[in-house]
Amino acid sequence: MEKAAKPKGRLCTLCNEKRAALKRPKTLEQICRECFYTVFEDEIHRVIVDNQLFKPGERIAIGASGGKDSTVLAYVMSELNQRHNYGLDLFLLSVDEGITGYRDDSLETVKRNEIQYGLPLKVVSYSELYGWTMDEIVKLIGLKNNCTFCGVFRRQALDRGAALLKVDKLVTGHNADDIAETVLLNILRGDIARLSRCTSIVTGEDGPIPRCKPFKYTYEKEIVIYPFL
Repeated sequence: MEKAAKPKGRLCTLCNEKRAALKRPKTLEQICRECFYTVFEDEIHRVIVDNQLFKPGERIAIGASGGKDSTVLAYVMSELNQRHNYGLDLFLLSVDEGITGYRDDSLETVKRNEIQYGLPLKVVSYSELYGWTMDEIVKLIGLKNNCTFCGVFRRQALDRGAALLKVDKLVTGHNADDIAETVLLNILRGDIARLSRCTSIVTGEDGPIPRCKPFKYTYEKEIVIYPFL
C-alpha cells in the first residue's frame, strides 16, 4: 500500500499532522485551524476555572453589542457551558441607545445570535429606561462630550437590564487589548484609583451584579481570527 501523502507546506507545531493555517498572534506558533479552535477555547475555559468565575446554577447575562467580541463571547460561553457542564443559565443582554444608523445592524446580529445559539435575548433601550434616546440627548447638548454621556448611560442600562433578568453576573467581551489600553489611559490621566482595579477579571463585587471578563487574556487578533476561519 502506498503511504498517504503528507500535506504540503509547514506542518502544525501542535498536532504535526495537518498543514499550518496561521501563525498564532499570542504565541507565534504555526498551527492548523482545528488546533487553533481547540487552544483558543481551552484557554478561555482554563481562565474561567482558575478564577472560579461561575458557580453551577447561576444566571449569567452576556453583554451583546453585536460586535465581534460579544458575538464570539456568546458562542464560546454557550459551547463551553455545554461541553464542560458549567450548569449556567445564559442570556443575551443588549442595549439600544437610540442612535439612528448605528445600532440597527448590530441589533439584527444579536437577534441572529439568539436563534443560532438558542439563548434568550433581552433588549433594553434608552427610551424605555430614561424616556429619551441618545439622538435626542445630542440635540440638547451637542456633539461635545456626547460619548462620555452615552458611556455612563450605557453602563447603567446594562446594570438595569441585568437586574430585570435577575442574573447573578454579567459577562462582557473586554479582551487583553482593551485592558492594556485602559491601563495606559489611566496612567496618562494619573487615575490611581481606576488603575488599581481596571485589570481585575471581576469588578463590582461589592455591588448587586458583578461583571466578569472571560477574555481578559485573549488577544483581539485571535478573537477576529476565530470566526474568520
